[in-house]
Amino acid sequence: MGVKIKTDKNILIIIPAFNEELNISNVIFSLKKRIPFADLLVINDGSKDRTGEIVSSIKDVSLINLPANLGIGGAVQTGFMFAKRYNYNIAVQFDGDGQHLASEIPKIILPIEKKSADVVIGSRFRTTDYTGFRSTFLRRIGIRFFEIINSMIIRQRISDNTSGFRAYNKNAIHFLADNYPMDYPEPEAVIMLGKNRFRIKEVYSKMQKRNCGTSSINGFDSVFYMIKVLLAVLMNAVRPRITQD
Repeated sequence: MGVKIKTDKNILIIIPAFNEELNISNVIFSLKKRIPFADLLVINDGSKDRTGEIVSSIKDVSLINLPANLGIGGAVQTGFMFAKRYNYNIAVQFDGDGQHLASEIPKIILPIEKKSADVVIGSRFRTTDYTGFRSTFLRRIGIRFFEIINSMIIRQRISDNTSGFRAYNKNAIHFLADNYPMDYPEPEAVIMLGKNRFRIKEVYSKMQKRNCGTSSINGFDSVFYMIKVLLAVLMNAVRPRITQD
């Protein structure tokens, strides 16, 4: 595993990336411009393209090159382990495909800084006046489905369970460094965090279509994905609370 490390701030932005050579430099430079008060960590998740090479050429960005593709769960957990090791107070999960906006980060870290939440999710649906990108029709059906299921399990309405735009305080970082779900991490993590009494808050966040490339889940694959995620969510729902040392 190749590692390039640069740490000197209290906030870490974790950027999982798999074959994002067409997007990753724009993502990084947008973050460096808009959020200069945070450290950046790219988890190159076994990419077959030039993602790692591009990141390594950019100054003041930490890079971990995973030797194989672990999937989004393994990549993000690697980021949490890094954040725990280097004692960051806040970690932000931010996609490497250009869908998330650096300008929206202050919104999701503010409740953490105010100590009113342990985890903050950037939601596309926490508004009645939104005309931007909200994902495909099939994905919106899945998002609505998991809003109902997860809200019943943790007794809190979460409108955007699949959002990968999130902020975490130190307690959540340490918990997820050891316990982050591997298969379908975003909706599963909501269940895990809610059951283990972390305070979850949602804030409205704008998002956009990915700049280049295509998602790995399209068309009818979304239906099979939803079924598999449902099974994983239900398994997490029946698991006992995790005892922390």
